[in-house]
Amino acid sequence: MNIKLFSAASAVLVAALCAAPVLADTAKLLPAQSEVAFVTKQMGVPVDGRFKSFDAQVTLDPKKPETGSVAIAIDMLSASLGVPETDAEMPKPTWFNAAKFPKATFKSSTIKGLGGGKFEVAGKLDIKGTSRDVVLPVTITQAGPNSTATGSFVLKRLEYKIGDGEWADTTVVANDVTVKFKLVFTGLGAL
Repeated sequence: MNIKLFSAASAVLVAALCAAPVLADTAKLLPAQSEVAFVTKQMGVPVDGRFKSFDAQVTLDPKKPETGSVAIAIDMLSASLGVPETDAEMPKPTWFNAAKFPKATFKSSTIKGLGGGKFEVAGKLDIKGTSRDVVLPVTITQAGPNSTATGSFVLKRLEYKIGDGEWADTTVVANDVTVKFKLVFTGLGAL
């Protein structure tokens, strides 16, 4: 290969690489610093619970959020209200049916930046074989190498068939469940 042809080919390759879009890196979840919790009411009294095991895949350039994606998977066997008898009931078919539906998932379809570290993440939430469109309000803050995504939303448990049969009575267990999350990542671009 002659030098002129090699130089021309190199110049074309460098130009192509420079023109290629820069892809956002996938951020790495720090599970020990993260949490997914929920609050329901039982006979009018708030009851706090949490999921001990979950994963999140986030690819996001905060300056171009519309190019990003979010995928979250929650292990339904890890649900806990801190009461052994209740914790033993939640995986059963009436509640989460964790044997048949071991994971609840959320997959984004769009991410919209609202400014000031605030975002709207729209997508599908799938629990117990039922999929619904939801919009998650998310606030991202950054400290050093870590980014923390926080937010909460309310879901209607009966829309996902959580608490079938006798538990469908919302005077005993409320239909509204507030889901709260704090997901800590490394590797997310600067706001």
